Amino acid sequence: MSATRISQRALESYLWGAAVVLRGLIDAGDYKQYIFPLVFLKRISDVYDEEHAAAVKVYGDEELADLPENHRFAIPNGYHWDDIRSVTTGIGTTILQAMRAIESANPDTLPGVFGDGDWGNRDLLPDETLADLVEHFSTQTLTIANLPEDELGNGYEYLIKKFADDSGHTAQEFYTNRTLVHLMTMMLEPQPGESVYDPTCGTGGMLISTVAEVKRQGKEWRNLRLYGQELNHGTSAIARMNLFLHGVTDGHIAHGDTLSRPAFHDTQGQLQRFDVVLANPPYSIKAWNRTAFANDPFGRNLWGLPPQNAADYAFIQHIAASLDRKTGRAAILLPHGVLTRAGESHVRAAMVESDLVEAVIGLAHGLFYNSGMEAIVLVLNANKPSKRRGKVLLIDAKDAYFRSGTQSFLSEAHQAAILESFKLFEAKSGFAAVVDVEQIRSKNHSLAIPAYVNTPAPSSESSASSVAEAVDAWRNSVTISDCAVGKMLDMLAEGVGK
Repeated sequence: MSATRISQRALESYLWGAAVVLRGLIDAGDYKQYIFPLVFLKRISDVYDEEHAAAVKVYGDEELADLPENHRFAIPNGYHWDDIRSVTTGIGTTILQAMRAIESANPDTLPGVFGDGDWGNRDLLPDETLADLVEHFSTQTLTIANLPEDELGNGYEYLIKKFADDSGHTAQEFYTNRTLVHLMTMMLEPQPGESVYDPTCGTGGMLISTVAEVKRQGKEWRNLRLYGQELNHGTSAIARMNLFLHGVTDGHIAHGDTLSRPAFHDTQGQLQRFDVVLANPPYSIKAWNRTAFANDPFGRNLWGLPPQNAADYAFIQHIAASLDRKTGRAAILLPHGVLTRAGESHVRAAMVESDLVEAVIGLAHGLFYNSGMEAIVLVLNANKPSKRRGKVLLIDAKDAYFRSGTQSFLSEAHQAAILESFKLFEAKSGFAAVVDVEQIRSKNHSLAIPAYVNTPAPSSESSASSVAEAVDAWRNSVTISDCAVGKMLDMLAEGVGK
């Protein structure tokens, strides 16, 4: 088997070419549940052949080369890629049979990994289309020699982003801006041997980012313990494939609702605790079981019950309850409203008083994928350094972004500036403030960043009436008003109590 290295550009063209075959036949949002499994099936088959050839050189025997110990994954007879390629009718049914057979033959690693695509639907995927798709994927040999794991993983990430671009706002459900993910990962500094968890993992990008960061540091990454849970079955399958294609063979991806049925437990049946948590929960969802959370058997409502119309603080509390008490730290991407919304004030107050909050970073608009919303990163730390205890760092990074098309991104310089400020944990005029819990308490536990970070006076060249400045001024006035109302209500409550 000859090695012909596939360049990144050729790989991207190859992967996206599959979407071109499907264009007009199925919705762009559904591409992923058909293309990703076929890429994975092709990769497994080609690597099996590569391993077989290597074993033949060692043993000089075809049968010995097929022994399970010579292969990462087993492929039952009749279900190799070449077997699928030889079929001319009922191709979708054959593909589905092959996927299920391979899952069954690898019960410890691959159950459910190919997802739940409707392969047998000939109206959706006629034989002619599937034959074209199979032939398209047959144009490249996806061995490790031709395409090392990191490079194929990067190609997978490229395809995930392309599908996110194509599928509009729903992309937020499975894709998080990677420049932002990289920043969050660097802030948490994952280390070899640590456990990493994403409770709403989408396609697994945040988990993979921790592997990339530890690799970047030149440290051992194979002993990272990765855990993720994802509500959408097809997306959870893609996350598992994504981990495998990045060389992660022992990741744990569960399918299910994290709030109602958290998947990972310790030996006592309580929530498993993790060293590092990275998360981008679905923002402000209304369809969640608030009644069950009020009587949560895992004690996750430790700060109070969030309102029905926004489950953000349910996810935050789940993450807080999932932190290792000695080493746990988390970075959570959230909508800006969690800092000030009145309906969550009691939960936010308890969170601030817990002293788990290490930093709040206000980000630019458009960093939520395919959404113009403003985002924040909330950093929690179960073991804050002594000089940070009782204090919170607030960073105003709303101007740290660049635009590409309709999307905002963080440049390396933006990431470096935010990361430096986080590590220094010092005030910087117009950018960062360090405030103690008592000061936040005096503002009715509002975390509105403009209330704490001083905005420099505008220069003669700049306009004080810009939209951004007007929004900041409005937020600041609202915060002051909320604080005044809160104090008045407290005084009235005390009077009634007397």
